Amino acid sequence: MTRPWLAHPPAVDLPPIPGLRGALQADAPLAPLSWFRTGGPADWLFTPADEDDLALFLAACPVEIPLVVVGLGSNLLVRDGGVRGVVVRLGRGLSRIAVEGLRVTAGAGAADVKVARAAAEAGIDGLAFLRGIPGTIGGALRMNGGAYGGETADVLVAARALDRRGRAQVLDREGMGFAYRHCGAPEDLIFTEAVFEGRPGEPDAILAAMAAITESRSATQPVNTRTGGSTFRNPPGRKAWLLVDEAGCRGLRIGDAGVSELHCNFLVNHGAASAAEIEALGEEVRRRVRETSGVALDWEIRRIGDPRDVDGVDGKTVSR
Repeated sequence: MTRPWLAHPPAVDLPPIPGLRGALQADAPLAPLSWFRTGGPADWLFTPADEDDLALFLAACPVEIPLVVVGLGSNLLVRDGGVRGVVVRLGRGLSRIAVEGLRVTAGAGAADVKVARAAAEAGIDGLAFLRGIPGTIGGALRMNGGAYGGETADVLVAARALDRRGRAQVLDREGMGFAYRHCGAPEDLIFTEAVFEGRPGEPDAILAAMAAITESRSATQPVNTRTGGSTFRNPPGRKAWLLVDEAGCRGLRIGDAGVSELHCNFLVNHGAASAAEIEALGEEVRRRVRETSGVALDWEIRRIGDPRDVDGVDGKTVSR
């Protein structure tokens, strides 16, 4: 199958996998799956029906074929050349949420906000911070996601995962190797489920706290735009947004890619921005921050795939 727009043809071939129940698509568009709404296609996109289906796929998929995992696409930039190999999307088949006592078991494809709400309605306090993370449990596990004074490491009991051969593993909190916005678990593990434990609370009070988080996000973040969430990690003892603002980057643009005027640690696709423009803008922000403060900002947005062979920014200049 010829793909002239890809940076590194030809595409990989998958062996037949009898009994697969999930959706497997070749040359799958990824832009609709990313909140930036940009980027190239995947050689293969697989959405497993459940954990057993994912295990079957992994057992049959040669380990030399590259594989990346995505969820809601809220903190994701897909480069314009697309993704070689397989993209596994954890969706509805891995989104079960169950509550028992003070523990919540959630599939890796479950939206963080739904887990927060299930905990609140059951009178389990300590998980309301998940309302402030616009992603899935799988992403929260992989990056120790946190917001509004809480983070995944605070409430995790154990996580279940599959390795590249489809074998199950269970990691406790210590085994996850958590640090600030970091998980030390092997990169080739695909998380499928997590168990969280909170503390007793009053549902109305917890739901009120969640409503306050919702109101705060709406007032301070560009939540209704094509954005990718927080762009850069906070350096030790510093705020990324403040460093970006002090470097004069609020409102900075390359083509249709812009730094949000509302919250300048967010990049926004104002219309038809390419992934190359968004990434170039982020690198320009990093350069200016380093020049003005001496601080090297680290990307928090996950960038996957290949650039196009041609210059993706098409000679466009930086503007205010």
